[in-house]
Amino acid sequence: MTRRDNQETPQSGTSREQSLSPDGRFIEVNGFNVYYRMAGSEKPLVVLLHGSFLSIRSWNLVFEQLAEIATVIAFDRPAFGRTSRPLPSKHNGVSYSPEAQSDLVIALIKKHGFSKAVLVGNSTGGTLALLTALRSPQHVEGVVLVGAMIYSGYATSEVPAFMKPLMKALTPLFSRLMRVLITKLYDKNIRGFWHNKERLSDEVLAAFRRDLMVGDWSRAFWELFLETHHLGLENRLKTMPLPSLVITGEHDLTVKTEESFRLARELPNVELVVVPDCGHLPQEEQPEAFILAVKSFLKKVVK
Repeated sequence: MTRRDNQETPQSGTSREQSLSPDGRFIEVNGFNVYYRMAGSEKPLVVLLHGSFLSIRSWNLVFEQLAEIATVIAFDRPAFGRTSRPLPSKHNGVSYSPEAQSDLVIALIKKHGFSKAVLVGNSTGGTLALLTALRSPQHVEGVVLVGAMIYSGYATSEVPAFMKPLMKALTPLFSRLMRVLITKLYDKNIRGFWHNKERLSDEVLAAFRRDLMVGDWSRAFWELFLETHHLGLENRLKTMPLPSLVITGEHDLTVKTEESFRLARELPNVELVVVPDCGHLPQEEQPEAFILAVKSFLKKVVK
């Protein structure tokens, strides 16, 4: 089923910064000190998973509205935002692998006294939402996949096994190189997530940059990169037992709109929403359309 939502877009630089809340808190989960926000008191539990190079700030324009009809948790994924960036060792069991991040999502759900949640993931957050639903369907009620990276990028990249020992040995060199490259290209890459670049203010872009570049951030991102491997999600889609909503921006250039169309064709129990005048981040560029689609999905999924 396909629906196209036409909604008014907030003016550039509107109340995002004002809506930042002092309700952030930390919780220890699987070796990470996870930074998160939680609001609402209604069922279901909705867990928001942001994309790479971003933070929980990415949900700021939709967080409170979702909390009106659900209990909502948004958290900074490992290697991003204010969540701690411990280095993996034989003693702490810390891992930045996709599977470890999936386990962290389930542990976070349980630590808050819930047995299930609806997972809403954008970009690589969508990769993790689908991976978690496939690995732990008993703990997931449904998934919302927003410009989800399933057939490309994070979901299909892999560091060759024969190269890993050398790359790990040269970690200080490679992490410094990654720091230089990301710092140089960051603003351009983030602006590329937007269809209408004027909707991303310089202040918000600078805030996203600050969220990422905390402490030894490039080393943590390097550890995440080393754990990247082909997840084979495209071969498991038809076994997906849960209801799904696929949302794509009409002009998404990061995860091509055609990839979301393909995802909607291959998932067995799915609805597709195309958001006009929008790029890779519907919750940022067209928050009203995003809220409308997700609220409608939640009403159908959670009885």
